[in-house]
Amino acid sequence: MGKVTGFMEIDRQVMKYQPASDRIRHFREFTLPMSDAEVTKQAARCMDCGIPYCHGPTGCPVHNQIPDWNDLVYNNKWEEAIRNLHSTNNFPEFTGRVCPAPCEEACTLNLEDMPVAIKTVEQALADKAYELGFIVPQPATVHTGKKVAIIGSGPSGMAAAQQLGRAGHEVHVYERETKPGGLLRYGIPDFKMEKNFIDRRVEQMEGENVTFHCGVNVGVDVKVEKLLSDYDAVLYCGGSETPREAGIPGADFQGVYDAMPYLVQQNRRVGRENVDSVGWPSDPILAGGKHVVVVGGGDTASDCVGTAFRQGAVKVTQLDIRPRPPATEDKLAVWPFWATRMRTSSSQAEGAIREFQVGTLEFVGEDGVLTGVKCCQVDDKRKPIAGSEFIIKADLAFIAIGFRGPFGDSVLNELDGKLTLNTDRRGSTNVVANDRDYKTSVDKLWTAGDVRRGQSLVVWAIREGRQAARAIDEALMGASVLPR
Repeated sequence: MGKVTGFMEIDRQVMKYQPASDRIRHFREFTLPMSDAEVTKQAARCMDCGIPYCHGPTGCPVHNQIPDWNDLVYNNKWEEAIRNLHSTNNFPEFTGRVCPAPCEEACTLNLEDMPVAIKTVEQALADKAYELGFIVPQPATVHTGKKVAIIGSGPSGMAAAQQLGRAGHEVHVYERETKPGGLLRYGIPDFKMEKNFIDRRVEQMEGENVTFHCGVNVGVDVKVEKLLSDYDAVLYCGGSETPREAGIPGADFQGVYDAMPYLVQQNRRVGRENVDSVGWPSDPILAGGKHVVVVGGGDTASDCVGTAFRQGAVKVTQLDIRPRPPATEDKLAVWPFWATRMRTSSSQAEGAIREFQVGTLEFVGEDGVLTGVKCCQVDDKRKPIAGSEFIIKADLAFIAIGFRGPFGDSVLNELDGKLTLNTDRRGSTNVVANDRDYKTSVDKLWTAGDVRRGQSLVVWAIREGRQAARAIDEALMGASVLPR
């Protein structure tokens, strides 16, 4: 490594945030960039650990060669570093912003010290590569004459499209919304990732034999059977979008919403688009001047919290049915796996009241309008504790308890009875395809991303898109040079 003793000499440093009082006044990103010198020092902390668990099975899903590009960054070899990073990850500026960084949990240094700031270095490297002009279209020099259609332009669809385009195939991506990106654009708030990063990747891909068809809802505006007839292969990357049903009485009150229509609306406002969405239609939802309750403890719930504060909510309370996690974990017991410990997101740190081990009994209201949320404490088995009931004042409530599968009103509806689906014990439905060839039960139809594996991380979607692209390329050409 470039700095063998770096991990002993240099303290961990990550990008700092604007103060909460400042950042809740806007919807832009609020991380404060680090200087090149600071970034290279953080890269120097990557130790010569022998077995880099950071890109093993418990670390990075796309198997980023983290020690290699950390060393290159430390030595200011930015072009070589981004080339190495791109060999495993098409969109490091996405993952550098929104990935929870399981690689850092698996970092060998994390056993006895603070892990290497991998996510910070990754984001800085991607941004530096754009600044220096290293990220440009890489069109194929030989064209195969094969045509591939991709349904969905989220991270799995985009990754697959870029890989297949560079392999020489003619790629067409169909997206039902007005712009590409899927939930990456419409689900993740701009304060976590501004959407110009998606736009510049789309521009790059358009120079790589990829064509985007937005405003086309496959299964409605154009039939899947038409695509299967016109293309040599079709890849379904529809995502996991149907909200999990909470079954809470009073959920039909005015003022109670699923999380996604709220997040999608605000992202469309920031993008200066009409708030009407094909996938998530809803009346306008605004939190200004309101008492807000968010049911759920995950990332989507946290995004609702941050959005509500930026819209001017008076008070935001987040309800988590899980027990309060410990402040720290026993690293020797859990490393290199993801540890359960108390984590506070940037949105929660903006002033949210967090209630743990609390169940939501019902939404209460008057004349069909929400006025509060009736809750109770729950035991270790999530059963209500008698006599612990209480009511939280609420003018607006969001249900953010996860997703159970793809929408069934377009692709799945058309292919009903032909496409093999799997439903688990929680009622989640996925399209069946293994992770070797990604083929479905329908001829010429492949699938990847959340629609196959269930709700997951952006980095997992990128991995699935890349692997599905290789499988399709191999099926069309008999062999593939694309990485798996």
